[in-house]
Amino acid sequence: MEASFCDRCGQVASIGSHEACARARALEPPRYCASCRRRLVVQVTPLGWTAHCAEHGTSTGS
Repeated sequence: MEASFCDRCGQVASIGSHEACARARALEPPRYCASCRRRLVVQVTPLGWTAHCAEHGTSTGS
């Protein structure tokens, strides 16, 4: 079974409360890959953001 990680703090998502992370994520892009916990390369623009994981590719948001 694969672990799922918090995309803001990088910790295992099933351990502890990530309510503060969820609130912060409403305003900012992810910092860690939720699948492998790698640090993401994030670019923020006036129109949104892109986050790239070397293993899992790119995601975008506004």
